[in-house]
Amino acid sequence: MDQETHQTMEPIYLDYNATTPIDPRVAEVMLPFINQHFGNPSSSHAYGITARKAVNIARRQIADLLECSLDEIIFTSGGSEANNYAIKGVAENYREHGNHIITSAIEHPAVTEVCDYLVTRGYKISRLPVDKYGLIDPAQVEEALTPQTILVTIMHANNEVGTIEPLAEIAEIAHRHAVLVHSDCAQSLGKIPVTVAELGVDLLSIAGHKLYAPKGIGALYVRNGVRLGKQIHGADHEMNRRAGTENVIEIVGLGKACELAGDDLEKAAAHLRKLRDRLETGLKNEFPQIRINGHPEKRLPNTSSISFPGMEANTILAELEGVAASAGAACHADQVDVSSVLEAMDLPLEYAMGTIRFSVGRFTTSDEIDQAINEISRVVKRLQPADSVIIETDSTEKIRLTKYTHGLGCACKLRPQLLEKVLQKLSVPDDANILVGTDTADDAAVYRIDDNTAIIQTVDFFTPIVDDPYQFGAIAAANSLSDVYAMGGKALFALNVVGFPSNRLPMSVLEAILLGAQDKAAEAGIAIIGGHTVDDTEPKFGLAVTGIIHPNKIVANVGAQPGDALILTKPIGTGILSTALKRGLLEPDQAAVLTETMAALNKFAAEAMQAVGVNACTDITGFGLLGHLLEMMKGSKLSAEIDSSAIPFLPGAVELATSGIIPGGTRDNRDYTNPFAEYADGISEVRQLLLNDAQTSGGLLIAVAQEKVRELLKKLENNGVLATCQIGETVSRDAKTLIIK
Repeated sequence: MDQETHQTMEPIYLDYNATTPIDPRVAEVMLPFINQHFGNPSSSHAYGITARKAVNIARRQIADLLECSLDEIIFTSGGSEANNYAIKGVAENYREHGNHIITSAIEHPAVTEVCDYLVTRGYKISRLPVDKYGLIDPAQVEEALTPQTILVTIMHANNEVGTIEPLAEIAEIAHRHAVLVHSDCAQSLGKIPVTVAELGVDLLSIAGHKLYAPKGIGALYVRNGVRLGKQIHGADHEMNRRAGTENVIEIVGLGKACELAGDDLEKAAAHLRKLRDRLETGLKNEFPQIRINGHPEKRLPNTSSISFPGMEANTILAELEGVAASAGAACHADQVDVSSVLEAMDLPLEYAMGTIRFSVGRFTTSDEIDQAINEISRVVKRLQPADSVIIETDSTEKIRLTKYTHGLGCACKLRPQLLEKVLQKLSVPDDANILVGTDTADDAAVYRIDDNTAIIQTVDFFTPIVDDPYQFGAIAAANSLSDVYAMGGKALFALNVVGFPSNRLPMSVLEAILLGAQDKAAEAGIAIIGGHTVDDTEPKFGLAVTGIIHPNKIVANVGAQPGDALILTKPIGTGILSTALKRGLLEPDQAAVLTETMAALNKFAAEAMQAVGVNACTDITGFGLLGHLLEMMKGSKLSAEIDSSAIPFLPGAVELATSGIIPGGTRDNRDYTNPFAEYADGISEVRQLLLNDAQTSGGLLIAVAQEKVRELLKKLENNGVLATCQIGETVSRDAKTLIIK
């Protein structure tokens, strides 16, 4: 196959370390086993024999590449299972020799999480540091060895920076002390020579999708003589080590991929190195200040970890629609999450936060590299802090606003734990006219003007949760107004609060945002009469709202009474659906419901509760349903019993959460409420996360006396608030503040 002319789909794919496409030659040998040779390899008839032969051939192909015996290869579902089997297997079967395992600070989660698990089972783990290149010092391995050490597990080559570890030297040291050695070789196999004799390892993990085979297939090399218990119990498949009918289709693919990897490995590596160097040279010429991470020589030929100082990797990648790559750090409102690898290398934060991993592959072409250099250069130049270019265009039709933000909506708020610590250090103002201040956890403040008048003041703003600028403006306005409505007040006027990246987005986008807010304000019966703007790295918008209320009619976040019913006026799940929207996973009808829900004013719910009379109210926003309920209960010195089956979710929220679409703010919320929450046994982790989902422009949560519930529900229905339901009730203090059944 002519690699230089192979056509890849747009965008240019430079993320081969994440996964590789299936090589057409691999797919070709798999095809007969999809539609023709379907036999069970354990069957003795012709169909089974054909399948068994195919498995045997694949095992031979892998063994030939690793230069090991056939009976030393065990097929697995992938690299993660291979790592788990190797590490847990040694831990379990060599426990009589000790309970100490040595690993490194830069391992893949499929190794680090296994080690973390073993700590809970009484094992001791030593994590070795690395130098500035990500290189492990073999001398430190020897220093870490103890009489209780049973395993050293060190990756062969790092997936982020490409540094190749001195595995043979490490293995020689370990073996002198009768300690086994395992290596995760998912990234190195097929790019550099990998043989068990040269590396000296006892166990070696392979991931098929890293070398042009399918996902969901891998293998573990187990040196003859190494004792591993049975991984999956059942029949005697895989030499009685892993029960289950073999995945013949993918095993055949893995075998062929290994055969191809062994064919002219040096030429393939030279191709990768040429393209990687071309990329690095091109970007270095454009940006002399960039930093190339990893060892300058002992590095995978395809991997390039590049740091753009003073910039944010996720901002760059959001703009790089024509290039697919991976970020080495994620920047949030309250922190920068730097990868454990860059952190272990002590990469300065100004470089780490702007680190992107580019990884080339078998099908990458020189033309694609040149195009990528141009695209990356264009984006980085526009985003550089010193750049003051303002984009001038009148078109917003192709703008996907969520691509220009790191967080999503209220989910980008500071973590509750951090905010609470800061607020506790601030003094409470001593002013008798402050009717609601910082002590009640309300999102708005109330100040008495006279016996009949009090002013409500609130401010809220956030990042885009929908792609359309007009809709974003409308939702942000509805969200800001909600703080006034939650207190039973009437809005008077508002001011815009704007952060806008004029070097990333055309000013017509800002115009659309402001128009959406203006129209929503008009629906609320108020005017927006000014505001403040700053240039920012991402779009942010909200309102500072002034309202009015009678001092005796304030509905605060505190004041709920024992036995009150808890009423919710909107379904939850906006954080999960917004995250899915950003990732392009939301169906149009789901997106329409999401937008409609967030843009709906809480004005009519507020009017209903004022007409009936309620004890407490809060709106459900960034801290999630349970987070805001917790604030209400703590302030009211009560507990709440919640019927989780009564809580309404937006269409698709449960399915998306089950598939792992969970915003970081939602996880932070659950961590915050967990110490105060008691979940019934049948409530899954997914359901717990849904109940803590970081909402944007959510509904009102109302505490109302039981005798008024029917009247309130009827009034809400008459006011057009159709999603209203009772989700629980308040009780006198219990052992836990939140009891979820």
